[in-house]
Amino acid sequence: MFYREAGQFKTSYAADQAVFPLLQDRIGIGVILAVAFVLIPLTGNSFVLQAMMIPFLIFSLASIGLNILTGYTGLISLGTGAFMGVGAYACYKLTTYFPNVNIIVWVICSGFASAAVGVLFGLPSLRIKGFYLAVATLAAQFFLSWCFIRVPWLYNNNSSGAIEVPLRTFFGIPITGPNATPMTRYFVVLSIVVAMTWLASNLVHGRIGRMWMAVRDMDIAAELIGIRLLPTKLFAFAVSSFYCGVSGALLVFLWYGGAEPAVFDVNQSFFILFMVIIGGLGSLLGSFFGAALIFLLPIVLRFLPPKLGFQIHSAMIDHVQFLVVGTLIIVFLILEPAGLARLWSIAKQKLRVWPFPY
Repeated sequence: MFYREAGQFKTSYAADQAVFPLLQDRIGIGVILAVAFVLIPLTGNSFVLQAMMIPFLIFSLASIGLNILTGYTGLISLGTGAFMGVGAYACYKLTTYFPNVNIIVWVICSGFASAAVGVLFGLPSLRIKGFYLAVATLAAQFFLSWCFIRVPWLYNNNSSGAIEVPLRTFFGIPITGPNATPMTRYFVVLSIVVAMTWLASNLVHGRIGRMWMAVRDMDIAAELIGIRLLPTKLFAFAVSSFYCGVSGALLVFLWYGGAEPAVFDVNQSFFILFMVIIGGLGSLLGSFFGAALIFLLPIVLRFLPPKLGFQIHSAMIDHVQFLVVGTLIIVFLILEPAGLARLWSIAKQKLRVWPFPY
């Protein structure tokens, strides 16, 4: 069979399918991993690792969790911060009761505790959706936030009411506590985020992901073709809460080193939601774009003006941050609802086609 090649695009469907995933995507992923695992540790100082890269990766993981529920399944949630808190408190209790077990094991197990809570609060999703489901998850946020404050057992009756992260080691190397170096914490967080992103990619591009997207596009039609709505929605809640729980444990144990209940309030939920909206609903890459823009923007606003010779008061920077984020949300909702991920996709297509116009 004769067909004409045009770059990587072919007139034969079978031949076109044979080149996916495209070589550029594989090379791009390899370059990103090389930069993350090699270049940044070699060139970045403690501030870059501790104040920028570690929280960026953690919030990206939380955004992936919310994106699985809202972007891929179409179920709106305003309780992300609370589910992150469940993971943090579960990890704290587990490492307190079993101090000899590796803390990384408890970080992952804390995700299962958050998943169980997420399934519990996801039960109404079969009967309600849209605005009403958002209100139901918001109620979950308020209830869990109340528990974080009013249940002393969760924080071991500490007089401060806060989680105090203990020292834990891995093969003799401290990975939590005051003696853990930013480099060690960075590698632990990066490894967990890369592994869980790979897992999420396999989920959303497989049979389960197609079921989620069918429910998102039209749940009645999905039910008519044999998709069971309740298990599908509850599994989305479970997976989403699992990712949020792990990110919450990482947030406390490998970044803050301790946390009060206010860390997991409703503002945290909106913070993650804004990342998903700006990055792009239904896109794992968009979760990273959104986290980079929302979290790294205030840091850039604080350090860039002095470098350019402008002196801006810190309070003014906070106001500018809110204005910029609010403007971006409005702009993306109106002009490009698919977010930064869509803009990146368009740019990739143009770069692929440009050298081969025919």
